Amino acid sequence: MTHDMPRRPATADTQSNRDVASRDRNPGQGGETHQHPDDGGPRLTTAQGVPVADNQNTLTAGPRGPALLEDFHFREKIFHFDHERIPERVVHARGYGAHGYFETTDAIPDLTAAHLFGAVGRRVPVFTRFSTVAGSKGSPDLARDVRGFAVKFYTEEGNWDLVGNNIPVFFVQDAMKFPDLIHAAKPEPDRGFPQAQTAHDNFWDFISLMPEAMHMIMWTMSDRAIPRSFRFMEGFGVHTFRMINADGNSSYVKFHWKPKAGLQSVLWDEAVKINGADPDFHRRDLWDAIGSGDFPEWDLGVQVFDDAFADAFGFDVLDSTKLIPEEDCPVRIIGRMVLDRRVDNMFAETEQVAFCTQNVVPGIGFTNDPLLQGRNFSYLDTQIKRLGGPNFTHIPINAPRCPMHHFQQDGHMAMHNPKGRANYEPNGWAQGGPRADPKAGYRHFAQPVEGESRKLRPESFADHYSQARQFYVSQTKIEQGHIADALIFELSKVETLAIRERMVAHLPHIDADLARTVGDGLGFDAVSTPHDPAVTPVMDLPSSAALSILRNGPDSFAGRKMGIVVTDGIDDALLEGLRKAVMAAGGVAEVVAPKVGGIVTAGGARVAADHKIDGAPSVLFDAVAILATKDGAKALAALHPARGFVADAVAHAKFIGLTADAAPLLDAAGVPRDDGMMDLDASKTIESFVAACAALRFWARLPA
Repeated sequence: MTHDMPRRPATADTQSNRDVASRDRNPGQGGETHQHPDDGGPRLTTAQGVPVADNQNTLTAGPRGPALLEDFHFREKIFHFDHERIPERVVHARGYGAHGYFETTDAIPDLTAAHLFGAVGRRVPVFTRFSTVAGSKGSPDLARDVRGFAVKFYTEEGNWDLVGNNIPVFFVQDAMKFPDLIHAAKPEPDRGFPQAQTAHDNFWDFISLMPEAMHMIMWTMSDRAIPRSFRFMEGFGVHTFRMINADGNSSYVKFHWKPKAGLQSVLWDEAVKINGADPDFHRRDLWDAIGSGDFPEWDLGVQVFDDAFADAFGFDVLDSTKLIPEEDCPVRIIGRMVLDRRVDNMFAETEQVAFCTQNVVPGIGFTNDPLLQGRNFSYLDTQIKRLGGPNFTHIPINAPRCPMHHFQQDGHMAMHNPKGRANYEPNGWAQGGPRADPKAGYRHFAQPVEGESRKLRPESFADHYSQARQFYVSQTKIEQGHIADALIFELSKVETLAIRERMVAHLPHIDADLARTVGDGLGFDAVSTPHDPAVTPVMDLPSSAALSILRNGPDSFAGRKMGIVVTDGIDDALLEGLRKAVMAAGGVAEVVAPKVGGIVTAGGARVAADHKIDGAPSVLFDAVAILATKDGAKALAALHPARGFVADAVAHAKFIGLTADAAPLLDAAGVPRDDGMMDLDASKTIESFVAACAALRFWARLPA
């Protein structure tokens, strides 16, 4: 029988059975209210609110006949499915967000008329989105990349978007070059790879021809580009903005987010392995932290300065490839942000949120930074393209929480058109709608402007190496080694020798030893002849401790995670004591076992496992402990994942707690004992171990 031959029509009995089955499967079938007839739940409807009788079958002409265009429910459901995806962001496509609040802790009405900064204790809701820049939505979290750090403040005077990064400088000085930068960083167009990686010819070809990018390259090749968590990274507004007070007086300002939990990054080998073990590592970390009540928190600080400081400073404050060291202009803490609520729907909130640098409130203004000026144009245009039209502010995540009144109308998906006759202004109608408020309305800073209209780059932007060197010398020896390793790794993936040579020729202007190390790592017989700099670099700028991650790490194990490997027969008190000590330090302890069902302790208690050993490598944890009996250690030693767990923990300089019987596992992993491994046999040793873990790494274990 072919599929085109008619089948026997359904009998009354079979049709009745089918109806019963359909009714059981469909909440919307039967009943006259919007409640399920059986359990009182909501009744399924169309998007127009029409109750649905059958959500399993398309309307057809006969049991096996063609589908009918008349089936409006089918058409609505499929059409919506076909359009579920909106164009992903060209940059910052992979992001994750959370809700929270901002609270002013130091009022600054003398500096800004912004209402949210007007009084201590004043709070406004915020939504914050973290992201990678280069990868697609499906790329892994631990790519070596800049991280977006965008905050939407829902203030009483409208929305303010502070759209920044976790790095305070940028690759290019003028927005004209931004498309070229992103094109170069993205997968190469002829082959479509590599994804979320800059280790390829196009990127380094572009960078090697752009000396202005050298400062940013030092940052992106540092550990700043592979943070351990969103919760443990800084955020920066990048640009120089203005604060304007009620009298119209202006001050320059740079914005800083400083994590209360301290800075922390991973090693590159950890990043590679985390991407394989859990490509959603950063997302999961934020989700779990908020869910457990360990709310991430940042201080908001400002560097405020005037024209006299700007004129005396050695670099142009409008140059986004430069920063102002905190030693030259201290950061003043004025508020705090707490993220305390997960999103309800990833698409509706995190994907549809639209940040625009142009979104400012009275008291916050712009400068003539050419990169900022370009962003102010580009972001609005981008959001209109992504979200289908100019009415993206009608989407709840983007809508201001204060009253809105204007004459904008119509357009794609308009939901708030003007009411009444007047849809223009000025008008003479008694109920003529909103009017401008010269007193409370936003006023731009009256900056004098003069000069010829020309395409040029100011001479004050021409020093491309001095601050790159300052950043490098501000790092610890360990961090400097990581920068060299990153450059060697990335450039080793570049196939064209001339690009490698051209890039390395920039490095002597930053540090001669760095240039030699990278050149040697790439197999060069000699370092390439340095490029002629546009401006002779300043080689003696002082180091800045604020630029180092390791000098700004945590002072406790709070917010960190310990992986505890356990086997059958372990001491009950030892496991419970370690768990309590980690919790008391503000950390999280997760149990890793040979089987996901867990183990049975010496006292007969069954302990459930959070992870199976091959699903939770040590790279997922900040410190580890091995609680094993003699037989248990031997059994672990026979498991490759267990040997790898220990070997990686050692290679990544993690602190390791051990029972005396765990030695066979160390031997099988081929790792010797050192001072970063501590015996766990009593409450005193447990407390000492957890206290030591606050340092996060036992750096003495690694070669200099």
